[in-house]
Amino acid sequence: MVYVLALLIGVVAGLRAMTAPAAVAWAAYLGWLDLSGSWLAFMGSVWAVGIFTILAIVELVTDQLPSTPSRKVPQQFGARILMGALAGAAIGTPSGGWIAGLIAGIIGAVIGTYGGAAVRAGLAKSFGKDLPAALIEDAVAIVGAYLIVSSLSVPVAP
Repeated sequence: MVYVLALLIGVVAGLRAMTAPAAVAWAAYLGWLDLSGSWLAFMGSVWAVGIFTILAIVELVTDQLPSTPSRKVPQQFGARILMGALAGAAIGTPSGGWIAGLIAGIIGAVIGTYGGAAVRAGLAKSFGKDLPAALIEDAVAIVGAYLIVSSLSVPVAP
């Protein structure tokens, strides 16, 4: 189940690169995700929460601008893969599977990048403009990230 969540947080990173690490940072800060004593412990700091939250908000705003490059250009795609890897690794860390979580996060980011672009293009075409499609994508990323990280606080039966 942990690796499915790591894959899904990667998909979120493919939709909105900074939403995934912001959600993971909040989960760590709130105690839903125990990263203490790991190389990712910094994710639970107030600094990580603040920085990733600000970056996520800026991304939500800049995504609406017509000058924003495609998510599939190397810089944008690389950022999504990196953030998917970071968020996936964090989700895998408490169970000792940070490497598998990292890989799942990367795979999810690729799926989210290409799948999100295709779905958004289809929605934009049906709406006749991009803004409604972009706002739907924002909502899916935010709600999805919340559902993923909030499920981490629920104990899993053995």
